[in-house]
Amino acid sequence: MESRATKIYSNVNKNAIIRVIPGHFATTHSHINYYVDMTIMKSRKSEAEAAASVLARKYSTSTYIDTIICMDGCEVIGAYLADELTKSGIMSLNQHQTMYVVSPEMNPGGQLIFRDNMQMMIRGKHCLLLLASATTGRTVARALECIQYYGGIMEGVSAIFSASDRVCDMDINYIFGKDDIPNYQTYDVDQCPLCAKKVKIDAIVNSYGYSQL
Repeated sequence: MESRATKIYSNVNKNAIIRVIPGHFATTHSHINYYVDMTIMKSRKSEAEAAASVLARKYSTSTYIDTIICMDGCEVIGAYLADELTKSGIMSLNQHQTMYVVSPEMNPGGQLIFRDNMQMMIRGKHCLLLLASATTGRTVARALECIQYYGGIMEGVSAIFSASDRVCDMDINYIFGKDDIPNYQTYDVDQCPLCAKKVKIDAIVNSYGYSQL
């Protein structure tokens, strides 16, 4: 599959790069015709730092952010984003004037939770949600429900890739969108035209990567 990959560079920072692979892929909630590979961006210093610098441009100095909540393995980007926001003058209301970078846990029932020792980083805090991708909106909805349950105050949602400008009544701040991946499509599982044409599924994909079939 890697032989079919194409690199796409951010117009803002050329070190922010994703790799896209055309095909037929199954996610937890849908089928898609491109796999967006963000593995290197989430793991390598230069690309994670570049991604953070692009995402930080969205927020004005009048925004308060106390906690960055990371999904999809975005903790490295989240740490650099906290650094970028601090350098750009974003204020934190935390006692030590710094930001928390945390991730929720998934319990055996599939619910997102924060343990008792983590809840003080959410309750009453101004929160920014950071995801790898926002496509169907289900992951965003589940994360927002979790944050609000624990008393967090939502200040924004950021994603490396988003198929929409707005999800769950929240504007999405993203680096790459559908305009960067021509003909990107996401389909409900029971309405996938590729399945209707009996096109073989190339791989099962999620935030951790892909498993070829």
